[in-house]
Amino acid sequence: MLFQVYLRRGLVYVPTTAMREGGAYTAIEPVAVVPVTKADEIHRSLLDAIARKNITVPVPKGKWPAPVLLKYADAKTWADFARDASTWYIQDRSGEYQIGGYRMNQKGYWEEDPNQKNDFPPGTTLDTVLDHMVAILQETAGQS
Repeated sequence: MLFQVYLRRGLVYVPTTAMREGGAYTAIEPVAVVPVTKADEIHRSLLDAIARKNITVPVPKGKWPAPVLLKYADAKTWADFARDASTWYIQDRSGEYQIGGYRMNQKGYWEEDPNQKNDFPPGTTLDTVLDHMVAILQETAGQS
C-alpha cells in the first residue's frame, strides 16, 4: 500500500490515497488539513488515512475532475498548488516501510527523489515511521 502526504505554506495535506483501475495512485476524499506545528494531529491524520487503505476507483470517463487537493489549498490549478508544495509517500510492503520524497522535474512534474528515500528495517513499527514522517515535514517547513 502507498499513502501520500503534502506540505504547502505551513499546512500538511493528508488525503485518502486510492488506486485507479490502471494502477496509478490518486488522492480522494476525505482529506485532512493540519498545521505543520501540530505533530500529534498529523500523526493521527496519517493513521486515519492508512486505516482507510487503498481502495480501487475507476478511471474517469470523459473530462477528469480537478485534483481534490485544490479546494483544500484554495489553489486554482495543479501547477499553482505544486509550485510551492512538497510531497512524500509512505509505502508499506508487507510490514516493511519506506518513506520517499519527490522533487520537481525540469519539465514541471514530480518525480521520485533518490536522495529522500528512507527504508526502515523489518519490525519497525508504524508509529515510528509516522513520527519520522512528521519530523521530515516539520524540518522541511522550517527550511522554507
